[in-house]
Amino acid sequence: MARQQPLDLKPISTTSYGGGSASLDLYAAGVCALCLTHCLAPALLVAFVPVVAQATGNHLVHQSLVLLAAPATLWVLYKVFPEEGNRSFLVMAVGGLGLLLVAAFVETLSAHEELITVSGAVLLGFAHLRRWSRNRRRLDQ
Repeated sequence: MARQQPLDLKPISTTSYGGGSASLDLYAAGVCALCLTHCLAPALLVAFVPVVAQATGNHLVHQSLVLLAAPATLWVLYKVFPEEGNRSFLVMAVGGLGLLLVAAFVETLSAHEELITVSGAVLLGFAHLRRWSRNRRRLDQ
């Protein structure tokens, strides 16, 4: 009889599950975490490292982070669109990516850029982690 691994030691599959990829969901959630760190950490770091204040004000950094997150999210959206039961993921992911794009590329909203960016990153990251977790549980059953 073959020995099974304990549930908590199963490797994360990089193969396709339900039209998407676990590694893409984790990548996209990681980029969202990077974005959140970029938005929230400077408030603490500015007091200690004045150079950080200059980097956080650079709009190109925000646009670059969005351009890192967008391809993974769009690929996963393309792959999961025909699946049933993904409506909440699609709504959260499109909403989060939309907020990130608006914050990074619509200059007239620059006064609210940080709030919009944080909201978008949280929404998008939560969508990817929720989908990854749901599909992981489905594979474990």
